[in-house]
Amino acid sequence: MPASTLFISDLHLDDSRPQITDLFERFLAGDEVRAADALYILGDLVEAWIGDDDDAELPARIARATRAVSDAGVPVYFMVGNRDFLLGESFARRAGLTLLDDGTVHAVQGRPTLLMHGDVLCTDDLAYQAVRRQVRTPEWQAQILAMPLEARRSFAAKAREDSRAHTGSTMETIMDVNADAVAQAMRSAGVTRLIHGHTHRPAVHDFQLDGAPAQRIVLGDWYEHGSVLRVTPAEIELRGLAVE
Repeated sequence: MPASTLFISDLHLDDSRPQITDLFERFLAGDEVRAADALYILGDLVEAWIGDDDDAELPARIARATRAVSDAGVPVYFMVGNRDFLLGESFARRAGLTLLDDGTVHAVQGRPTLLMHGDVLCTDDLAYQAVRRQVRTPEWQAQILAMPLEARRSFAAKAREDSRAHTGSTMETIMDVNADAVAQAMRSAGVTRLIHGHTHRPAVHDFQLDGAPAQRIVLGDWYEHGSVLRVTPAEIELRGLAVE
């Protein structure tokens, strides 16, 4: 089997969709992951992360699954998204995750590749970007993490309701990435390939960046089925994973 690097994002794992958590565990326990050079999770692993001290069963299941991959010798890289930006070093150590900053450049099968969650590229959604700036401040996060767990659970539920309302009332084009923001991010990173999630619009986009061939790969979500990107030296495969 040729060397391969695997990417997933936007799983939005939640107790309301146990079949997706089961699929995630089966995928991580499978031969494809265990034979990979690396597994990247580019954000929104869960529907809502309320802190590394969450004593619910779901975080424990996730930690066991990712730790098993890491213990098998496959690096597991994790980048926070807009649903799990409170995930920190404590859980990462427990789960065998190597944390990445949004906008990291890694050589993927020999090609420098910009890795992002993708939400920062949606610059036309001004309301979302304002909220994003607020919740990423250390002061705001410290205030939330100081709340009791149950209060944080209630806060997260309200935030999900607000997010659904915003999504339902905002034009899809506004919530997609901005082409100029994509180009600027790639120029700044000095790359011709970008992999991101967030928009739930899986596709491989080939385009021209300053006269050179460039590529933007968008990962799919895991709401109704799984989605994985497999990169080898010879090909790129973006495919779905069926729920059993």
